[in-house]
Amino acid sequence: MEITWLGHAAFKIKTHSGRIIYLDPYQIKKGEEKADIIVSTHSHGDHFDSSSIITLITDDTVVIGPESIASSLQKFNGTPLKLGESFDYKDLSIELVPAYNIKKPNHPKRNEWAGIIVTAEDKSVYHAGDTERIPEMKDLAKRNITVALMPCGGTYTMDFDEATDSIIDVKPKIAIPMHNWGKDLTKFKKLLEKKDPSINVEILLEGGEPLKI
Repeated sequence: MEITWLGHAAFKIKTHSGRIIYLDPYQIKKGEEKADIIVSTHSHGDHFDSSSIITLITDDTVVIGPESIASSLQKFNGTPLKLGESFDYKDLSIELVPAYNIKKPNHPKRNEWAGIIVTAEDKSVYHAGDTERIPEMKDLAKRNITVALMPCGGTYTMDFDEATDSIIDVKPKIAIPMHNWGKDLTKFKKLLEKKDPSINVEILLEGGEPLKI
């Protein structure tokens, strides 16, 4: 499996079997590989970007999001999922899990917006969505998450301190910071290494080489 950071909260996952999954695609350039699956965590424009979806979609692409954004999904004949529900696609599955703010007002729990777990080839990738540190993250520690993609910019989600604590809750093998608003991610890496050196931190370059897991 290969994970490419496309900027902000946007990622491309490519499986060994050639499946292409985009998570929260945003400002995607023309010429990018077409999608088998597109997943959006919520309806904010930097996570549900219609122009990016149009760039990536084919007649066979499956577009997925939480049931709470079903009206937005409808224009792409999308598939809404309840939180905790999974969608199986050939040799992979997509599950939506809770994501919300506790202290900030931007992503209230009542909106039932989502994080994402992609499972394929005995690996799992958790995209936390726009969230703060929430109790449900500790439940993911039992899931043997391979990679956690965690927001850390501090504006609408978590700062470095809260994001690293959230990663320790989830207990992935690898952590990748995202949604960072241009902050120096080497400080994030050092902080997590100090708190829990057993978790490997990978800092990806926007549009750069993918992480192979």
